[in-house]
Amino acid sequence: MPPRELTMPKLSDSMADAVILRWLKSAGDDFTRGEGLIEVETDKATVIYEAEWDGTLDSILVPEGATVSVGEPIATLANGDGVVRADVMPAPSEPEQIATKPSADGSGADRSVATPVARRTAVDLGISLHGVTGTGPGGRITVDDVTRAAAEAGPAPSPVAPAAVSGKGEVTVLEPTPTQATIARRMVESATTIPVFTVSADVEVSQIVASRRDARDRGEDAPSVNDFVVKAAAAALREFPRFNASYVGDRVELYSRVNVGIAVATDDALLVPVVRDADRKSLSELADETRRLAEAARGRTLRPEDFHDGTFTVSNLGMFGVASFTAIIDPPQVAILAVGGARRAPVEETPDRVVFRDLMTVTLSCDHRVVYGADGARFLSRLRELLERPLALAL
Repeated sequence: MPPRELTMPKLSDSMADAVILRWLKSAGDDFTRGEGLIEVETDKATVIYEAEWDGTLDSILVPEGATVSVGEPIATLANGDGVVRADVMPAPSEPEQIATKPSADGSGADRSVATPVARRTAVDLGISLHGVTGTGPGGRITVDDVTRAAAEAGPAPSPVAPAAVSGKGEVTVLEPTPTQATIARRMVESATTIPVFTVSADVEVSQIVASRRDARDRGEDAPSVNDFVVKAAAAALREFPRFNASYVGDRVELYSRVNVGIAVATDDALLVPVVRDADRKSLSELADETRRLAEAARGRTLRPEDFHDGTFTVSNLGMFGVASFTAIIDPPQVAILAVGGARRAPVEETPDRVVFRDLMTVTLSCDHRVVYGADGARFLSRLRELLERPLALAL
């Protein structure tokens, strides 16, 4: 039997709350399992939550634009004939006030009483939502209410910069999105709670670069350099299981599955979808999966399950011309691999010739509570062996 109320689901491992962007069903609508119910902005991305059972939406408790914590009720459900079941409390006749974060305009008004477009318009026009009368359903403030309030207020006075900050010019305040706020929180957690050490190595990837060039000359698609790295890292994780782990509380959890997260940069965030069982996939299968995940991340069409159960992360900035960098561990994982771009470098010089090779710098950030310097060195040594013999990875 379906639950008596619909609560905000946990759509990512780190999700604590989310913003309901859009209800895809209205009160009284029937829905079937697998049908989209709400569009949600989580700490990871914008996703569609699909119904896990058949049912009827009786009343909506949390309106569009409101922030709600995981597990809190967002709607009541009815049975198939539209009658609320006996174990469901009827919705209140007056709109329920949902405790939410302050609006971006700094007015302190509940996000739940204004539409997202109205909030953005208020910021643009410099109008406080406090005192604006909402004419929308349930007294919600609409964009028309905001523009009307702006017209009644007349032109805004010219801002006068305080003397203390006049040298800095005009100040624009940017409120973080839920994704950005979560990234900030997790990075602070990582930097303040994990004792990190790093090890680096140069890897020759001449054979990988040559194989990709040959494939392009034949007009064929080829796995990216990062695909080779993810495949090699997955194989190394199988041999060094303490890197395929998490530090939880005061103990280490080792995992039997190798699920590698791949960091994907978008316009306003860094998303880390997960390639499950990366060690068991062929190189071509892995390449197809990473391509799908990267495209979905940039298009913000990732599914909730695409973020779950990562055990290790690879972050590659080589495509931006970065030679090397150090990545921050994504807790509670134990390590993250930072990958720089391939570069041509002379490795041997004689009076008659100069021999060039394609080199790439990789840097492993490690949690010193779980692994030690020698462990990191051995892991990178094995990773280098695998990448310098890429034919074995392609089998």
